[in-house]
Amino acid sequence: ASQVYGFGSLVQNLTKMSAGASRETWSFDVVNTEGTEIPLILKRDPVAYDSEGLIIREKTGSGISRTAEGQLVELGGKAGVPVPEVPFYIEESDHTTEGFVMHRIEGETLGRRILREEAYTDARTKLAYQCGHAAARVHNIPIADAPELNSMNVSELLENHHDQLNAIDHPYPGFEYGLRWLEERQGLAGDRHTLIHGDFRNGNIVVGSDGLRAVLDWEIAYIGNPMSDLGWICVPSWRYGHTNKPVGGFGEIEDLLAGYEAGGGGEATAEAVHYWSVFGALRWGVMCVGMAFTHINGPHPSFEKAAIGRRTAETEYDLLKLID
Repeated sequence: ASQVYGFGSLVQNLTKMSAGASRETWSFDVVNTEGTEIPLILKRDPVAYDSEGLIIREKTGSGISRTAEGQLVELGGKAGVPVPEVPFYIEESDHTTEGFVMHRIEGETLGRRILREEAYTDARTKLAYQCGHAAARVHNIPIADAPELNSMNVSELLENHHDQLNAIDHPYPGFEYGLRWLEERQGLAGDRHTLIHGDFRNGNIVVGSDGLRAVLDWEIAYIGNPMSDLGWICVPSWRYGHTNKPVGGFGEIEDLLAGYEAGGGGEATAEAVHYWSVFGALRWGVMCVGMAFTHINGPHPSFEKAAIGRRTAETEYDLLKLID
């Protein structure tokens, strides 16, 4: 921070935020040498210290590195995606894990508040279009410019989810039926491959009274079918009870597709979005199952994993309703 804002800069209001299960997120302000207060966010891998004050490194789950995530945020900004500025990175050392710092964007990130509070009434009327436009700009980021990312097609993704379910000694007929439905209709998925955000949904965006202000949480980006991002934002769990609005609980598919076309995203159809919505419901359901059994059978029981795991039945029900 001193290198960017001048030696003698003051860090204040340092607060560890609750958001994020696989990494640490900190909010803080820097007062530079001119007295200007700059609101910032730090994202880094979790840190635990031994008795000598040196960090203990532990595997923190799937996802790209913090440096790669910061680089993607920067690439998103260059491509026209609304994102925070990334002023600097933190190198891993004996005293800290790898991370990056971005500007803190004012606005709301909690999905239920975005859908409920009067302050966002006008924003909700344009959010579906804005999200479609932002997704298109994400998908226009040149793959060659991106850090090294995994690449997965729909067949590989379905096989991966099938293997995860088979590894758990418990029947889930709704998810098994959903897998069969998706396997039989792979032609609806499309065959485009682009860089995709991977977790593009209500809850990973910053919203103000004027609408979409930033797209956050690029940590599971990969190379895949761009329609998966559009389907993911339509998964019922991200509607927070507002089931009559398929896009994030705030908008319509037609507006999402109109924004996507205006943003230069290329061809997108309601049929493809529906296919990937079903896929997204399956994906989230398998994740809930994994959380539940990690809590039950893992070495470190977690209240958060238990709370997410208990949503398995709800997600199985949502999947079957989408198919119907």
